[in-house]
Amino acid sequence: MSFQPGKISAESVLNFRRGPQTAAVAPLTADSLLPVLIILHQETSTPGRVGNALRALGHKLDIRRPRFGDPLPQTLDGHAGAVIFGGPMSANDPDDFIRQEIEWIAVPLREQRPFLGICLGAQMLAMQLGARVAPHPQGRSQIGYYPVRPTPAGFEICPNWPDHVYHWHHEGFELPVGAELLAEGSDFPVEAFRLDHCFGFQFHPDVTYAMMHRWTTRGHARLQLPGARARHHHFADRAVHDVAERAWLKQFLDGWLARVPRSVMSEAAE
Repeated sequence: MSFQPGKISAESVLNFRRGPQTAAVAPLTADSLLPVLIILHQETSTPGRVGNALRALGHKLDIRRPRFGDPLPQTLDGHAGAVIFGGPMSANDPDDFIRQEIEWIAVPLREQRPFLGICLGAQMLAMQLGARVAPHPQGRSQIGYYPVRPTPAGFEICPNWPDHVYHWHHEGFELPVGAELLAEGSDFPVEAFRLDHCFGFQFHPDVTYAMMHRWTTRGHARLQLPGARARHHHFADRAVHDVAERAWLKQFLDGWLARVPRSVMSEAAE
């Protein structure tokens, strides 16, 4: 399949939901353990706990940083899935790499391959699907642990959700047309959504203990933003909520990488 940049139309979104997603889901086997494409945004960024979980499942990580010139593949035939992580930038920024990544998300959408957007990555997915990304109308942020409320669709995808998850953002997004709401919050109503095999999480299940230390040290000024939690609460709340969030992430990733329809896998092998 050739790479054709650009946004997926609303008509195409509805066709996705009516079409090949009804095919049977293929189980994971040793032969299907392709690498996972990892898209990061800073020189020192890591895939954190998500990367650790994917390696534990047997996948290698193909790490790329388009911000620093790394190309993105024209197809995901050679990958088990793709993850776009967060960063201090905004999906509304005019930088070339931001526009490139948003346009590139058309690839997993068209090919119906597992895609996960985390925070900035989720906002990019929302924009690719035509939804608005914007700051909170009262200027509030979510930095620290905040409650999350799974919807019935969210419980169907993954039954054991944590009741609090870790955030680091001051922008949110609308639910894209045709997408399914998986979890909601208060200040930012859309916490998680999916369209077929593509998922967006506003929160950060990827953050390790070491990452939390780095973020709360280097980004200490952001802890003064309206709505942000004080630094000591990040670690105190982690002691309470992290076990559940870590278990939920493992369960989610197991199911996420198993969502490729057999028809798509057969076409890729031909």
